[in-house]
Amino acid sequence: MKKVCIIAEAGVNHNGSLALALELVRAAKGAGADYVKFQTFRANRLVSRFAEKATYQKQTTGSIESQQEMLQKLSLSFEDFSSLKRYCDEQQIGFISTPFDLVSLHFLKSLQMDFWKIPSGEITNLPYLETIGKTCDKVVMSTGMSEVGEIKDAIQVLEKNGTSDITLLHCNTQYPTPFRDVNLLAMDDLRRQTGKKVGYSDHTLGIEVPIAAVALGAEVIEKHFTLDRHMEGPDHQASIEPNELKQMVDSIRNIEQALGMPEKRVTASEKENRTVARKSIVAGRKISRGEKFSEDNLTVKRPGTGISPMKWYEVLGKEDRRDFKEDECIELCTDGNYEKGCCDYID
Repeated sequence: MKKVCIIAEAGVNHNGSLALALELVRAAKGAGADYVKFQTFRANRLVSRFAEKATYQKQTTGSIESQQEMLQKLSLSFEDFSSLKRYCDEQQIGFISTPFDLVSLHFLKSLQMDFWKIPSGEITNLPYLETIGKTCDKVVMSTGMSEVGEIKDAIQVLEKNGTSDITLLHCNTQYPTPFRDVNLLAMDDLRRQTGKKVGYSDHTLGIEVPIAAVALGAEVIEKHFTLDRHMEGPDHQASIEPNELKQMVDSIRNIEQALGMPEKRVTASEKENRTVARKSIVAGRKISRGEKFSEDNLTVKRPGTGISPMKWYEVLGKEDRRDFKEDECIELCTDGNYEKGCCDYID
């Protein structure tokens, strides 16, 4: 299996502080993520003055201020994002930021990102999709809150405008997502109905679900993380902390190796155990020369260095031509010569 792309989603968990954002970059790098991702927006271009907060945002930040007022506190300047990109280059971790308005989108062009990330909320934003399509040929798109028809429409817009490489992230946009609503098997449906690569953007608590997604074929994993879940802000409580992020990354790398190839075969590491764990036909008691082998004087025991028990009925009835001690591997002879330790030879 090719390497899974792991995106550590810092989002707005910097709380509007460049210093915290730089610390999040270091934490993502230390955890082994491939990319650290932020969100670029101008609050007054993203939401209207009358937009309410989502329920989870009200629960985490209160309901007095509007969504626009909340987001204004969580925004970084374009200059800050330029600094973040330079710092990511220095730290040798990929930088990605999701644009949430066209002004931010045009700014991010200058940072030459490896790919563009489209959030679930923009999947029905035609002008946005057209601009993204004209900007680059590689896109990762979350599909939360979307029907398959809407996803196909968005793909069509992107492809029509020049995007050729699209990966779809199965996603549920509730923060945190209840396990009963994750529906990981939908990744197969997305792959089958669109012919696109698939991944998973996770908003559950813990790290089990993204690891399971990799086992089911996810090629990209995105997961929110924070420096401290107890910090103020809308997304901290549904995020994992740096030690958990590292554990998730390490687990995904283990799963990559464990998936292997789609064929059943004996591996190099287990070959040496075949003779130890398998069995041979042995003398169940002392057997004297001239006796015929029978169920009364034969049994099956480890190790597997003698005749295979799969030859049981081919051995029964053969005449013993020497004495055997109890537990000794049975040997059959030809022309008076005994073939010792041969598990397949039958006279």
